[in-house]
Formats: sequence, C-alpha cells, structure tokens
Amino acid sequence: MNWLRRRLLLHGVVPTAIGTVLGLAATEAVPAVAAGPWTRPIAAHARISSPYGVKGDWAAGHHTGVDFAVRTGTPVSSVGSGTVILAKRSGDYGLAVTIHMTDGYYTLFGHLSRITARVGQHVRAGTRIGYSGATGRTTGPHLHFEVRRTRHYGSDINPLSYLSNRGIRITKRTHPR
Repeated sequence: MNWLRRRLLLHGVVPTAIGTVLGLAATEAVPAVAAGPWTRPIAAHARISSPYGVKGDWAAGHHTGVDFAVRTGTPVSSVGSGTVILAKRSGDYGLAVTIHMTDGYYTLFGHLSRITARVGQHVRAGTRIGYSGATGRTTGPHLHFEVRRTRHYGSDINPLSYLSNRGIRITKRTHPR
C-alpha cells in the first residue's frame, strides 16, 4: 500500500496545495487499479491554483476538482482509456469534455478553449481531447480536472488520489518553479 493511501486511510486527511488540511472520509479512498496505462491530464508542470475540496461558493459547497494554472492553449489529454460522452459547452464549466473511463469512473475537463474530441470517440491515456482555456465561470486560464463516481454533479472524488492510485503522482506546488 503506498504512503498516500495509507495516510488517507489511517489519518483521514489530505494536505492541500495552500497548506490547509481537509477532512477526507476513508470511504472516499479510491481503490488502486493496476490494469492499463495512465497519464497526467497535462504534460506541462503546473501549479495547482485551487485544490480539491476547498469550501466555497460552488453548488456542492466545495471545489469538486483540481485546477491546474496553465496558459490558454496548453494541450489536454485523457488520463486513461474510456469513451467520450460529452464534448460541448456545459454551463459553468464552459467548453468541457467528459469521459466514461473503462474503470467505471467519469473524468471531466473544464474551461477548455477548444475541444478536439467527439462524443462516442474511444480514447486512451494521452489522447488529445482539447486545449486549456478560460471559458465558463472562471477567473483566468486553467484546466479544471474532476473525477466522479457517476456522471452526475456531486459524486466527485479527489482527482489526485484517483491518479495516485493509478501510479500517477502530481506534486502539489503552490508556486511555479
């Protein structure tokens, strides 16, 4: 069992990029998946401008994804294999892509400047689905990456834990280097 998962299960907390601590129930831990290749949603290293779970003025009462501060036009890729089920403007998410992953989860990529994926397309880890932007309800260019248990809003899980349990580690930096 990796150290992050052990910490989630034993201590029930996850340090965030801004140095605060959020409670995370052990039932929210995401099971590890060994099959299939996985990758980051963006190849570029980026600071996390808004971590998962921060309380705020969202319908869920907390930030349902993780925001990567990147310039408009940064390539965005699928993190694993799945089927595109949404590729269009989607309310506060602006231009967005949702993928039903082969592991049963759903990944959402929001605030894109351009979408290159199409509904029904089968994607693999690293398949380009669009480019980051600032469409929808946003304060500036970034990629909003979200993972859900179901297709519906409010079924979110910690996206960094999801990736970590699939072998993809993303360092939570608060300042670009």
